[in-house]
Amino acid sequence: MRPEFVGEHLEAVAIGDRVVTHLFACLDRAYIGWRWAVTVARAPRSKIITVDESELLPGPDALLAPAWVPWHDRLRPGDVGIGDLLPASADDERLVPFVTLDGDDAVTDWFSPHADSEDQDAGPAEPSELPAPGRVRALSAYGRDDTADRWYDTDHGPRTPLSHAAPAHCISCGFFIPLSGGLGRVFGACANAYAPDDGRVVSADHGCGAHSESIRSGGATLVATPVIDEFGYDLVELPGVSVEETVFEPLSREVYPDAGPEA
Repeated sequence: MRPEFVGEHLEAVAIGDRVVTHLFACLDRAYIGWRWAVTVARAPRSKIITVDESELLPGPDALLAPAWVPWHDRLRPGDVGIGDLLPASADDERLVPFVTLDGDDAVTDWFSPHADSEDQDAGPAEPSELPAPGRVRALSAYGRDDTADRWYDTDHGPRTPLSHAAPAHCISCGFFIPLSGGLGRVFGACANAYAPDDGRVVSADHGCGAHSESIRSGGATLVATPVIDEFGYDLVELPGVSVEETVFEPLSREVYPDAGPEA
């Protein structure tokens, strides 16, 4: 404590029996709003007062640094750069170990040793077989739902001006590649090099002007009538619903009833 930085006496605060802290203004321009605190004490039955400690403390108008936030709470999407590592914690609720897969608890895209076999009786992979190489965890039910909500609310979902102006939904586009697992019911990847969403995950009820079946007719943008194989099965039209609407109704409506340009 340098004497030239000690200002007027502000107040005295009793903090215990025979213990008082005196507060003085700080004249150091680097610590505007701070106060010097000098704590004095007296032993029982003693007439001598001794200095216990002195320190610089912030006052009510002091400029303070913001509260410290752990790094994992400060992270935002896109913060990970080249050479950065961001391993998922062992208790990340978005992931579940393969050994705990049960029913629809996670994305069950198992790697089967029989995938390339010509044995037609091999059947689908079982949990006793190897998971996808290099993977020990998969999305949990919470992780899948959180991902679906996040993707659906982005610019690659149905509630965007681009999607509203599209002639049809992505589900009926030849460039739409559905994902595997549970997310494949609602999302796929765009494979059209000329589309604004090329190489990105889009919802089945998203859309853009680069739809594979879009055509121009009389100044209006239309979608070509789908070719339907009527030899393998019988088409039954629902009352008030056309065959085209039945075939191309996005699967996402089973999960998101309010989805679509009209939502």
